[in-house]
Amino acid sequence: MMATMPQIWQPSPQPAADFTVAGLEGVTKSYGAVKALDRVEFRIRPGELVALLGPNGAGKTTAVRLLLGLAKPNAGRVNVFGGNPVDPRVRMRTGAMLQVAKVPETLRVREHIDLFRSYYPHPLSMSQSLAVGGLQEIANRRFGDLSGGQRQRVLFALALCGDPDLLFLDEPTVGLDVEARRAFWDEIRKLVARGKTVLLTTHYLQEADALADRVVVINQGRVVAQGTPTDIKSLTAGKTIRCLTNLGLGEVLALPGVLQARRDREALHIEVSQAEPVLRELMARDPHLSALEVTSAGLEEAFLALTQELARP
Repeated sequence: MMATMPQIWQPSPQPAADFTVAGLEGVTKSYGAVKALDRVEFRIRPGELVALLGPNGAGKTTAVRLLLGLAKPNAGRVNVFGGNPVDPRVRMRTGAMLQVAKVPETLRVREHIDLFRSYYPHPLSMSQSLAVGGLQEIANRRFGDLSGGQRQRVLFALALCGDPDLLFLDEPTVGLDVEARRAFWDEIRKLVARGKTVLLTTHYLQEADALADRVVVINQGRVVAQGTPTDIKSLTAGKTIRCLTNLGLGEVLALPGVLQARRDREALHIEVSQAEPVLRELMARDPHLSALEVTSAGLEEAFLALTQELARP
């Protein structure tokens, strides 16, 4: 059992940046009787990568569509570069890689990139665009002949070829193998190092932990937490002890500070609020204690605790 967690959490107030690149200000969006977003507020500052996390149906895609000007809010304000996302001057500064993207399958990779580059005033060169996606060897292949992973790389290059200041990446690494995913991570880090701003949605919590400056967790249309990955992980204050012990399960469960314990073959997994007092008790009661491991709660545990806590009646 995880420690009880607040349904709504915000980090301590910090000095505001001089400018917000994009954000939702008290935004509500409904589709008929379904309220996809309910008074949602978050902002993206210049040069940072914000990961927008949430279970399926939480409202992430709706938030991205609003920021891209593909939908209008029922209430509240959508702000991108200080203006309306449908403004052509705003759109020329944004790029997007969406989960559902349809491009002609008969065009070659090079032709797609050349077409997308023409939409922007100061695009990357063709060679730079191909390099971003690692597409040099397939530049003359038709899109319809590509594998799923290769198509993802092409869509990534199309989102970047205009050299946008703000980039939306909606589940960019779905279906990629580990090596390709790591290559994506490297390219995204290069973008942020160049001062670009990125909004990332992902179901890979390791990805968010590795890349994000800040995390926004959304569930059932509401923001339930936002802060740095460290802030979010700190919400799950517990740790897990794994060990080999001669102590019985009931005896361990009775120790002060133990939240939960279970057997996993020969080992015992113990969830605790604070590790040190429990470790002292274990060592005092079992001089033969061995194979000791202590791990802190990760972003996945915090994410599950936040979203499951809100879902409870």
